Amino acid sequence: MGSGHWSTDVYAARASYRASTGASAFAYSDGGATTVHADLDPFGVTVRESRDSDDHPESLAIGVLFDVTGSMRRVPRTLQSRLPDLLGLLLRKGYVEHPHILFGAVGDATCDRAPLQIGQFEADNRMEDDLGKILLEGGGGGQMTESYELALYFMARHTAIDCFDRRGRRGYLFMIGDELAYPKVKRREVAKVIGDEPPADIPTAEIVREVQRRYDVYYIIPEGAYHAGSRELKDFWHDLLGQNVIYLDDLDAVSETIALTVGLGEDAIDLGAGLDHLSETGSDAGASVSRALARLDASRAPAAVSSTPPGLDASRPSSTTRL
Repeated sequence: MGSGHWSTDVYAARASYRASTGASAFAYSDGGATTVHADLDPFGVTVRESRDSDDHPESLAIGVLFDVTGSMRRVPRTLQSRLPDLLGLLLRKGYVEHPHILFGAVGDATCDRAPLQIGQFEADNRMEDDLGKILLEGGGGGQMTESYELALYFMARHTAIDCFDRRGRRGYLFMIGDELAYPKVKRREVAKVIGDEPPADIPTAEIVREVQRRYDVYYIIPEGAYHAGSRELKDFWHDLLGQNVIYLDDLDAVSETIALTVGLGEDAIDLGAGLDHLSETGSDAGASVSRALARLDASRAPAAVSSTPPGLDASRPSSTTRL
């Protein structure tokens, strides 16, 4: 997947039509759906692909997965409304020439109807279609856990990305939420949700290391989410991802935060330049993005670049260093 080109004009025309007809950008969920949309169902999926093409000869895979339970239900609506900001920064400012973006959602495999929803890697307006097919569940298990480990398993073992397979350049994986993963990828849940039959449960720390071989992995914690202030939450993700835990005090700035994180990772900008770009585009997200990415930007100083994030072999580049 990943052919074609993003068009802000097409996005605007769709938004105008919905406004005139009263239609929802999330018509599937808002229309009363109770199950995973067939196009986003991970069961039996062999692979989601980010492949080079004539349109995109040097594709870069970017996955964005978010919790859709409880207080986090507004994340996909925010992303949908800010897609032009994300794509505008990535493309017009030259951070990435050929982004392929996959959207997905995470729930709780112990109780939710849609514990995992995974779209395709797309380069054109079909990425908005995938967002619109997401079931906004709103449930959750009541405890401070969601099945992020299942999402990590899928990204590790059911995606094929040419940026890494052909050019040795890791893609990006962003997860947005306010809860812990479960400590293990449970084989019975993998079988039920994805259709694989691993021989045993897999420790979550192990599957994180597997994903990090091909993706720079980030976890974004939005302020105002139910568990955002939890020390346990912050320690859990920091132990797994180190500096790649991002604290965001304005959820409306999530698209800009993702775009600038990719720009930093691609060595296309420093944080100051990225904030200037936000100002040029009329975005009011600069202050929030600056606070969110200050630690990440500081870690890119020459003295810190060679440090090894948790879970990566010392022989591999750090998650903020491109191959």
